Amino acid sequence: MLEIGDVVFTRIPAALFCKVADTTQSWTNHVGVVVGQRDGEWLVAESCVPRARLRSFSAFVARSENGRYVVRRLPQGLDAAQQARLQVAVAERLGSFYHTGFALRARRQFCSKFVREVLFEACGVEIGRIETFAELLGSNPQAPLGFWRLWFFGRIPWQRETITPASQLRCPQLKTVLG
Repeated sequence: MLEIGDVVFTRIPAALFCKVADTTQSWTNHVGVVVGQRDGEWLVAESCVPRARLRSFSAFVARSENGRYVVRRLPQGLDAAQQARLQVAVAERLGSFYHTGFALRARRQFCSKFVREVLFEACGVEIGRIETFAELLGSNPQAPLGFWRLWFFGRIPWQRETITPASQLRCPQLKTVLG
């Protein structure tokens, strides 16, 4: 059974996002957070192209390659006050534009940044590992550097901080409940 605050991991079969998965040595490349229900259907908040939005859980996981998904949560779950704060944090970000440069400190959002921020605002827990592109790309000898050079118009922002769905999937502060 899903709960508000659950973190849902999927794999989007688009080239950019597959490169994210390849780079992070993980099957996952997208993440969202369960924010409530509407008409009996659970809703997942996500930062996606072009803007952050709500999507039904069934639609969120249906986009995943081969239907694969994993749901993880904080061991204690969220209490009513934390759930309310999460919903406010999500509402403040809905409609925000996607950041294709994956800059953690930018105003625009991307999926793992979105999830990290709303959970932190809701309950003070930081999920995932912040790392620079130098750390991220340096940790994988098979990282597709040519792709990333093209993506960043020839200049990879080595010192830019980011956060990945893979680091959140591996986060020891979460436990797997589905998948």
